[in-house]
Amino acid sequence: MCGIAGWVDFARPIDHGTARAMTATMARRGPDADGLWTSDHVALGHRRLSVIDLEGGCQPMAAEGSPGPRAALTYSGETYNFQDLRTQLTGLGHHFTTRSDTEVVLRAYQQWGPGFVTRLEGIYAFAIWDLDREELLLVRDRMGVKPLYYAETPSGVLFGSEPKAILAHPEFTPVLDADGLRDILSVAKVPGHAVFRGMREVPAGGMVRVGRSGTTEERYWRLEVAEHTDPLDRTIRTVRELLEHIVEQQMVSDVPLCTLLSGGLDSSSLTALAAQVSRTKGLGRIRSCSVSDPDPDGSAGAGANEDHIYARLLAEHVGSDHSELPLKAPDLLDPALRASVLEAYDLPIAKGDEHASLHLLFGIVRRHSTVALSGECGDEVFGGYRWQRERDTVLSHTFPWVHEGRHNYQGNEVVFTPDLLSKLDLAAYERDCHSTAVAEIDARRSVADPVEARYREVTYLALTRHAQVLFDRKDRMSMACGLEVRVPFADHRLVEYTFNIPWAMKGFDGREKSLLRAAMKDLLPDAVSQRIKTPYPSIRAEAYNRTLRERLADLIRTGSGPLSPFVAPALRTAVRRDGAAALEHGMSRAALETTLQLDAWLRAYGVEVVL
Repeated sequence: MCGIAGWVDFARPIDHGTARAMTATMARRGPDADGLWTSDHVALGHRRLSVIDLEGGCQPMAAEGSPGPRAALTYSGETYNFQDLRTQLTGLGHHFTTRSDTEVVLRAYQQWGPGFVTRLEGIYAFAIWDLDREELLLVRDRMGVKPLYYAETPSGVLFGSEPKAILAHPEFTPVLDADGLRDILSVAKVPGHAVFRGMREVPAGGMVRVGRSGTTEERYWRLEVAEHTDPLDRTIRTVRELLEHIVEQQMVSDVPLCTLLSGGLDSSSLTALAAQVSRTKGLGRIRSCSVSDPDPDGSAGAGANEDHIYARLLAEHVGSDHSELPLKAPDLLDPALRASVLEAYDLPIAKGDEHASLHLLFGIVRRHSTVALSGECGDEVFGGYRWQRERDTVLSHTFPWVHEGRHNYQGNEVVFTPDLLSKLDLAAYERDCHSTAVAEIDARRSVADPVEARYREVTYLALTRHAQVLFDRKDRMSMACGLEVRVPFADHRLVEYTFNIPWAMKGFDGREKSLLRAAMKDLLPDAVSQRIKTPYPSIRAEAYNRTLRERLADLIRTGSGPLSPFVAPALRTAVRRDGAAALEHGMSRAALETTLQLDAWLRAYGVEVVL
């Protein structure tokens, strides 16, 4: 993984200093090397995290024509089938000078043109400049695991792995408008939206073409509704075969690799499969890492998280070289850590303790590993969430995780002025986002049973909306530490196969993730394979919430921050009278976190609010 940035301007020469400044913002994503390739109207920047071909994979990379057009590439990600593609391209007359997947991607473009992206298996975000056509191609992997942003200018485009690359250009002004604020305060991520006015995210499975005639956005991949014809036994075997192949493929690395092991079914399955690959190939013991409970005492009535106990059990069972990393609740409130998380994410967040704990975890993991396998997307693929299974929640006319957990996000109506809330109309925004999402898949036209059609819609929402938040979180927190995290459950072949499996088959034994349990039962101890799903460990101590309330009360009391004009007068009066106690009712932790983060973000990024 790496960080990329760039600038195309068809009206004037590129300023190299600005291009270097944009690239420099990606230094944490790529601590090993940097590069800049320029032509008359384009600059491609790159910061490298060396994973494959440590000596020869430097970027940006350019290739002369014959065969194919002259082209230059700046690339972030991993193409897992690059060796197979290299063999094909060699047979077609291409000559390689490195062992890197980067050169394979570049030569594949020369051979097959933009359509070559359908041949790639991996997680990636890249930009190709075609010198002959004078066209820039921005491409993002099918599931949107790796990020890529762009902003059109009057005469070209700016792009980068993260918003901060675009923000480094002096002609881009950070502005938050009503749509951007809706994205921040809503719990429904909208593909393509990037919060900052004038900035967009390249959609998952999408490409953007930038030429002299303008900019166009298109999709090269999307999920399709189809009939699943395999019986249960064959489905279970196929799931296992796919996972074995995917994990083996994703363990290719020239640097140390580990697994992130929580002790849950998803991460335990990946660790067991990785251990199997390591034994078969004589690679030694796979390394695994887990987090001890960051809040062992919890709050009154709350039991401690037991993930680390099951992680130890699985590690002993498969023989992994296991490390347990201690995280303490007070550490997660450290203002310096919070500032680092905001800098990594570029946006306000609602789950500050989770992001902070991941940031600390990845920093520790990076001391001994450069690549990690993680279990994100296992729940979305196999149906692990309660909101995917409970009928009333599934049949609600909104995002099911919103319907189930709305109380976990309440507080906007307490914090913000009635005029602002009326203007934003978050309820209508949520309905519109949901309607747009289900229209993309149109399951009800293809699936006769309306209930089954809705289950298919919910799976689609989970994969294209819910999972995107997890991918963003994992990417930003890991890459801020120079750690590459791979997500085998998000492989498009597994996603495509499981997407159309009827819901009754996915839960054939009445439990969550029945198919995955059945596929992995011979590799896991019973205590792990039969374990009930638990969420990512979060802080339960009341002292944590109290600190958040005190910080927000101080912010409201001073009345001088950028958020101050939008704070409800009634809340301001209550805080001045009662202090932090005024925030004890009607304010979820997520609302406290988001409000504090929003103010910090407006300050740190100099964002102009235009509503």
